[in-house]
Amino acid sequence: MAKNYDVVVIGAGPGGMTAALYASRANLSVAMIDRGIYGGQMNNTAAIENYPGFKSVMGPDLAQQMYDSSVNFGAEYVYGSVESIEDKGNVKIVKTDSEEIEAKVVIIATGSEYKKLGIPGEHEYGGKGVSYCAVCDGAFFRNKNVVVVGGGDSAIEEATYLAGIVDHVTVVHRRDQLRAQQVIQDRAFANDKIDFVWNTNVTEVLGDDKKVTAVKTVNNKTNEESEIKTSGVFIYVGLLPMTEPFANLDITDADGWIKTSNQMATSVPGIYAIGDVRQKDLRQITTAVGEGGIAGQQAFKYVEALSSKGQTEVSH
Repeated sequence: MAKNYDVVVIGAGPGGMTAALYASRANLSVAMIDRGIYGGQMNNTAAIENYPGFKSVMGPDLAQQMYDSSVNFGAEYVYGSVESIEDKGNVKIVKTDSEEIEAKVVIIATGSEYKKLGIPGEHEYGGKGVSYCAVCDGAFFRNKNVVVVGGGDSAIEEATYLAGIVDHVTVVHRRDQLRAQQVIQDRAFANDKIDFVWNTNVTEVLGDDKKVTAVKTVNNKTNEESEIKTSGVFIYVGLLPMTEPFANLDITDADGWIKTSNQMATSVPGIYAIGDVRQKDLRQITTAVGEGGIAGQQAFKYVEALSSKGQTEVSH
């Protein structure tokens, strides 16, 4: 027999944990499902400096504090990988790799994952010098030279973090200027252990079968090819939404991001989406937390409406 909850939250990042907090505090039964450790990408972030209440906080520390709050009113943490959601009107069937769970409301908070370059050597040298997480792997490159690919907030923040560990960081960016916030740029430009290669694409990761030794590059203005000797390659070139299990619901745009109303409601009654998985401009911890609060409150209203006398279906 399937387990039954008022609300199932898929994903235990900052948005998912906040939704679980709000829904459980409203006296709803809540299951929060995640296939990894709670906290999501916060666990891969060294110092968080733009979350209100903290001048600076380590990502894993903030994740732990959020988790403690999220289960304080009875929400349960369930380990598992969600494979699909079946919409049966007032009941949703959440299928994981090990069980089926019934819920009145589902809140999707699965986030996004790092986009790959898709170049030769990237997959082959994964874990052998190619990384998407400086906090996870930076210590392996102490006193060595590394390359960071990208020009957004994540790339430049992680380049600055790595500069405190490694001997030298080379940032390779396909444009002639960075896209990161100005304060993050200023910090990187002021660091004499970081230099920049502009208008350049990395075309191949080279190695000796055991570890990365260099990257091939091409200048996209002059077509000049070259190599950069390096021990590690940290790639930050964008995000992809983790929405494949929900393709049958027809709630995403052409790029896979989930479309919602201002109340975080999707086009399917009783299914909401929050955080980095949504179609939106700003993907930050603060926005995920705000959306989680909205979705948790909307879940309460939805369940209350279902419980009303004579209510057979709820619009949103």
